[in-house]
Amino acid sequence: MEKYTIRTTDKETLRKWFHLMTLGRAIDEKAPAYLLQSLGWSYHAPYAGHDGIQLAVGQVFEKGKDFIFPYYRDMLTVLSAGLSVEEILLNGLSKATDISSGGRHMSNHFAKINWHIENVSSAVASQDTHAVGVARAMVYYKHKGVAITLHGESSTSEGYVYEAINGASNECLPVIFVIQDNGYGISVPKKDQTANRKVADNFSGMKNVKIIHCNGKDVFDSMNAMTEAREHAIETSNPVIVQANCVRIGSHSNSDKHTLYRNEEELSYVKEADPLLKFRRMLLRYKRFTEKELKEIEEAAKKELSVANRKAIAAPDPDPKTIHDFVIPEPYVPQIYVDGTHDQQGEKKNMVTAINEVLKTEFRLNPDTFLWGQDVANKDKGGVFNVTKGMQQEFGKKRVFNAPIAEDYIVGTANGMCRFNPKIRVVIEGAEFADYFWPAMNQYVECTHDYWRSNGQFSPNITLRLASGGYIGGGLYHSQNIEGALTTLPGARIIYPSFADDAAGLLRTSLRSEGLTVFMEPKALYNAVEASTVVPDDFEVPFGKARIRRHGKDLSLITYGNTTHLSLQAAEQLAKEGKGEVEVIDIRSLIPLDKETLFNSVKKTSKVLIVHEDKVFSGFGAEISAIIGTEMFRYLDAPIQRVGATFTPVGFNPILEKAILPDVTLIYNAAKRLLEY
Repeated sequence: MEKYTIRTTDKETLRKWFHLMTLGRAIDEKAPAYLLQSLGWSYHAPYAGHDGIQLAVGQVFEKGKDFIFPYYRDMLTVLSAGLSVEEILLNGLSKATDISSGGRHMSNHFAKINWHIENVSSAVASQDTHAVGVARAMVYYKHKGVAITLHGESSTSEGYVYEAINGASNECLPVIFVIQDNGYGISVPKKDQTANRKVADNFSGMKNVKIIHCNGKDVFDSMNAMTEAREHAIETSNPVIVQANCVRIGSHSNSDKHTLYRNEEELSYVKEADPLLKFRRMLLRYKRFTEKELKEIEEAAKKELSVANRKAIAAPDPDPKTIHDFVIPEPYVPQIYVDGTHDQQGEKKNMVTAINEVLKTEFRLNPDTFLWGQDVANKDKGGVFNVTKGMQQEFGKKRVFNAPIAEDYIVGTANGMCRFNPKIRVVIEGAEFADYFWPAMNQYVECTHDYWRSNGQFSPNITLRLASGGYIGGGLYHSQNIEGALTTLPGARIIYPSFADDAAGLLRTSLRSEGLTVFMEPKALYNAVEASTVVPDDFEVPFGKARIRRHGKDLSLITYGNTTHLSLQAAEQLAKEGKGEVEVIDIRSLIPLDKETLFNSVKKTSKVLIVHEDKVFSGFGAEISAIIGTEMFRYLDAPIQRVGATFTPVGFNPILEKAILPDVTLIYNAAKRLLEY
C-alpha cells in the first residue's frame, strides 16, 4: 500500500480534502444557529476534533460496493462520502425532503440509503450487528466490498458491540469497526468505561481481528489506516478495528455543557489540537498552497453553504397527515385461499410437520431465503422441538446455520443481511424459547421502526419464530407469554396460530411478505393431536383474518393459541348442558387484528369473553376489550369479561403451573356466568 503523505499527495486531492474539511466545519459551526433561530437542528453533536478519521472514511468508501453505518457525530464522514451540503441541512432541519428520513428521525442522523449510507438508530453502536449482517451477505453473494460501522469509544461498553466483533471474527467477515476515541461518553471519561487506555485492545485476543491504531486528528495517518483496513478486509475477508485517537473540541451536543466537567487546561489543549488548523498550517508550511489559495477555498465553501442554506430553509416541512405512512409494508395477499380456510380433505399433520414442510417448500422456491438461530442446524437435530429438522442437510450450511447464544446478534444480523438486497428473506429463531428473547429487544425495536424511520426506504424482511407459551411444565424462561409486551410496538405483524393448517398458511404468507412478522408458535401444540389438521400443500392464510372455530348466537368467545382448544372444550360442554351456544373466534393474527369478524359476532351475541394464556393484567385481551368497549358499546348486554393467567410468573411445579394458567374449568365458569348475566 502506497502511503499518503503531504509531500506525495497530488495538489488536487489536497485541495478536495481541504475544501471538504472547511465546508464540513462551516456546517458544524452553523448548526447551533438554526436552533437559536427556532428553525430546527434541536440535536447537534459537533464532530470538530474527529476531522482526520471522518474525512478518511468518506474518501475510502466506494459507492456501489461498500456500506457505511454512520453515527450521529459523522457529519464530515457523510460529506466526504458524497452527501451534498443541502442534503445535510435538510436532515438537520428535519424537512420533508430530507433523504434520510423525511424529518421522521432525529437531526444529525445522516443517511443516503440508495448509496448504502444507512439510516442508523440513536441507540449507539446498535448498527454494529447490522454491519456484520451486511458483510455476511457480501460473502455469500461473492460481493467485493466492506461494511464500515462507526461510533465512539464509550459505545464499546455495550454488550452488542462485543457480540458483533465476536461474530465477525468467528464468521470471517469484511467489517471495519471504526472507533472514534475522543475520551468521553457525554461527560463520562474513558477511565470509567474500561481499564485499557485504548478500547480496541479489549478485543486483542480475538482470532482473525486486525487492530489498527491511528491519529484520528491527522488526515494522512487516518487515510493510511482506512486504506489499509479496507484492503485487508477485502483481501482476507476478515474484520478490522480502526481505533482513531481524536479530541472533542466542543460539548457532546447542544444539550451538554462541557465546562462543567472539563478544566481550562484541557479545553485549551483540545483547541490547540484542532485538526483543521493543523492541516491548514501543513499546507502552508510545505508550500503546497499559498495563503491566497486557501482563502479562496474557504470563501468558496462559505458561498456553497450560503446557497444550500437558502434552499434548505425554503424546503417544505413534513405533512402531519403522513404519520401513518410506512408503519409496516403491505403484506403478500394469498391468491387461492383468500379467507384462509379449506375443505379439510386429506391426511392430518401435526404442527411441527406443517411448519417444517412449509419452510422447506418456500426455501426451494426462493433461493434468497436463509435461516439461523440457536441449535437449529446440528446434524439431524432441528432445534429443541425439531421444527427445522433436515433443513441444513437440504439447503446447506450457508443458508441454514447455527447462531451463537446471543439473541441480539441473531436479530441484528438478520436486519443487516436484509439491507444487502430487498429480495432476501430471513427466518430466525429469535431464542430457543420466547422467554429468552428479552436480550434481543434492542434489535427488535430497531426492526419495528426501520421502515417508518427511513420514510419507507428500508424494511427488514424477517420472520421471527418464537416457541411460546406454557402447559409443558417448563416454568420460568420456558413457559411465559410475551406477546402482550410485543404488541405495544408498532411496525411488526404478530401471529399466533392454534392449529397446524393455520401455522402453515400464516408462515407461507409471512415468508412471501415484506417487513417483520413475529411468528408465535404454541409449543404445547407442536405434536398435539387436537391441533393436527389437514394441510393443503399450497395453503395460505391472510394476515388480519380471524377464523370462527365454532358458531354460536349467545356469547362471543375471542381467543388464540393454546387457549383456543380449552375454549372449544368449554363451549362444547356448555352446549351439551343446554346453557348456551358459544361462538369461538380464533383471531390467529393479533396485529393486524380482524375487527370486522369480532364486531359482527358481537352484534349477534351481545356478550364477550376474551380468553388467552397470558396474564389478564396488561395482556393483549385488554386491548381487544378496549376496542370492543369503545366501538361496540351499544351492542353489549353485559360487561366484557377476560380470562387468563394470574399476575405472577409461571411456576415450574405442575401444581403451581395449574394454579396460574387458565384451564377449561376457569373458562367454562366465566362463560357460564356471562351467559346467565
